[in-house]
Amino acid sequence: MDKIKVIGEQTLSGKIYISGSKNSVVSLIPAAILSNKVIIEEVPKISDVSSLEEILKYLNVDLKFEGSSLHIDTSNMVNKDITNEYSTKLRASYYFMGALLGKYKKVVISLPGGCSIGKRSFDFHLNGFEKMGARVSNVGDLYTITADKLMGADIRLPFPSVGATVNIMLAAVLAEGRTTIDNAATEPEIGNLIEFLNNAGAKIEGKDTSKIVINGVDKLNGGKIQVIPDRIEAGTYILAGIMNGKNLEICNIRPDHLTSFFDKLRQMGANFEIRKDSVITNKVEHLKPIDVETAVYPGFPTDLQQPITTLLLMADGVSTLKETIYENRFQNTKYLNEMGANIVINEDTITVYGPTKLSGKLVKTSDLRAGAALILAALSAHGETTITDIKHLLRGYSDLIQKLTNVGAKMWLESE
Repeated sequence: MDKIKVIGEQTLSGKIYISGSKNSVVSLIPAAILSNKVIIEEVPKISDVSSLEEILKYLNVDLKFEGSSLHIDTSNMVNKDITNEYSTKLRASYYFMGALLGKYKKVVISLPGGCSIGKRSFDFHLNGFEKMGARVSNVGDLYTITADKLMGADIRLPFPSVGATVNIMLAAVLAEGRTTIDNAATEPEIGNLIEFLNNAGAKIEGKDTSKIVINGVDKLNGGKIQVIPDRIEAGTYILAGIMNGKNLEICNIRPDHLTSFFDKLRQMGANFEIRKDSVITNKVEHLKPIDVETAVYPGFPTDLQQPITTLLLMADGVSTLKETIYENRFQNTKYLNEMGANIVINEDTITVYGPTKLSGKLVKTSDLRAGAALILAALSAHGETTITDIKHLLRGYSDLIQKLTNVGAKMWLESE
């Protein structure tokens, strides 16, 4: 099993270039099957992309990479049951529900996989399909969703779920009539998907708003899109710069996608400068404690909750962090405490006592963003840290080790 070793307390200086967004590309690739020939540019090198490629190949879709551009041709595509072998490798496999239902009016798929960070029900997705005329049945983890035809419907989500917004939109693009999604998610990744579908001939209005209107079309023709920069990867490396940086520049970012994150850093007294498409970071000796509460976009992102926990350990005082999206997203705290932290969990809130001096230990990643939190801890800790079960990290951070070693980190991959 592969593991990452890190020698901490190194100064990070230079430039890190952010890759395409994981949370965007995992919806763009399933969406591509609604069209015929598609090009997706700036695709990150992460294992979630590899897992989606496996599903496409299984469905007899032709694909090839030219640099970071993925070319997809669905001319010979076949609708097949997506069983556990393929679906459990990542959460985003469930986007094939909406895409295959929209294209073929039938999909058979097993429950998706992904990180174990709490309940992530897809009832909202299924309810939306049913309102459009689909029938849903299941035997164990295998779901069958069929429709004689899909009709536009007015759908209001009980919660602005990204997954449900994407899946309903994918099913609605080729449906008859007009579909509205009220209380839709407004994340930038949703906007990236809408731009892609419209480029291919869809008729979708409401980008960046909580009401999305889809007027169904008969077919999509081609399409090209560039994946937006990954705001969570950007936030992670910005945190690394605030903890260990000396003029560390995080490049190829969209600052407007991180406003709530920057607000919290300002409250702490962090040293950073926002430029047009980059941020320059520097370490400061004293940071102020703060209170953080996660929220749907444009609030503080749940995907940066675990990484910023590591920064809160450096603050001069007591910070609190409330998680409102997932109920099992504090798994990083066990290992941070083993490294010397003092973090107390009380239901949906953690209390972080700082400042803390961390020491290198043997730790394990429980999920993707917990892994990012441990990388940040290892970079700041005294001595050597060994991080195991790194498959979670590989799901979401492209060229992680290379990017950090290029700016002065001492870290490497070891295989057993």
